[in-house]
Amino acid sequence: MPDRFTMVTEEPHVDAELVAQWQEELERNLGRMKNFAEMVMNPTEPAVGVTPRQEIYRKNKSRLYRYEGSRKHRTPILFVPNLGISRPYIFDLLPGGSFIEHMTRAGFDFFLLDWGVFGPEDNRLTLEDCVVRILPRMARKALETSGARELTVLGYCMGAPLSACFIATHPEIPVKNFVNMAGPIDFSKVGLFGLWLDPKYFDADKFVDTLGQIPADMVKAGFKLLRPTMDLTTGLNLWWNLWNDSYVEGFKALNKWANEYVAFPGEFFRQWVKEFYQENRMIRGELRLAGKAVRLENIRCPVFVVGAREDNIAPPQCVKALIQAVGSRDKEYVELPGGHISLIAGRGASVHCWPKISGWLGSRS
Repeated sequence: MPDRFTMVTEEPHVDAELVAQWQEELERNLGRMKNFAEMVMNPTEPAVGVTPRQEIYRKNKSRLYRYEGSRKHRTPILFVPNLGISRPYIFDLLPGGSFIEHMTRAGFDFFLLDWGVFGPEDNRLTLEDCVVRILPRMARKALETSGARELTVLGYCMGAPLSACFIATHPEIPVKNFVNMAGPIDFSKVGLFGLWLDPKYFDADKFVDTLGQIPADMVKAGFKLLRPTMDLTTGLNLWWNLWNDSYVEGFKALNKWANEYVAFPGEFFRQWVKEFYQENRMIRGELRLAGKAVRLENIRCPVFVVGAREDNIAPPQCVKALIQAVGSRDKEYVELPGGHISLIAGRGASVHCWPKISGWLGSRS
């Protein structure tokens, strides 16, 4: 009869790699609990927009800032972001994760136009005010301050079509280069926003006449509807990476920005929706601002266009349309991985996007 019990004289074998994985996960869980407790019990505001700068000029809510740096290149950059929607500190989010910091370290004299935070008193602000009055004034101030003869205009998101209108209607302003980062040009290819704002479903006049300005919460709701599961995905990604202190630091800064929306002035919104989204006048050559015809073929300076492959706000094809519309000989389009925000913030931006922009401009500045 065989023995029921057998004495084991050898130690059971434990895989060293498995032990290391267990140890790593244990340490990560401890880190998750520590960072979770700090976020709940001792929440702190992240320090954003820390690159040193000086206010050069102001007009009503608009501000022109000049950032400190080595300024090796002779041609200054006027950076034109979106008006309304969000705050511009996304471009200078954190040290080591800042587009503005990257550009100043590359030797560019960098100017930022901050459109400001709008209230009901700004409801009469129009596209003409932005393109024909504010942008030319800011461009002249940048040239005057830098002492340069020409400047580069760099537009992001809505700032790109506004910049294109400005350059096309102001040949007296010496624009040496124009860069479009994820800015919609052909609004027939703009995706879900184009469908939602179709005149069959959306009456812009009734909307503005009823509300006046477009409240920040309504702007936020519109963008959340583009990706309804984004908050859930963001929360899951945070928990998975909660052990990582640098990830948590970046999350706090980006989350602050992502929840700080800015209202739209009513009259600007009316024009923006009707003349761009619904009638697509700019690409058709039918847009007039303050009596001036906007002809994109009048843009003859070097043009660089950057699209994002997964962009659901300004899909690549509506951004790329600028290449065929301008009269420039020196023009280039690149399509990079990522979405609308990942072109200008996050780990991928510093690898894929920022070096391409600084490299392209470096040889032309």
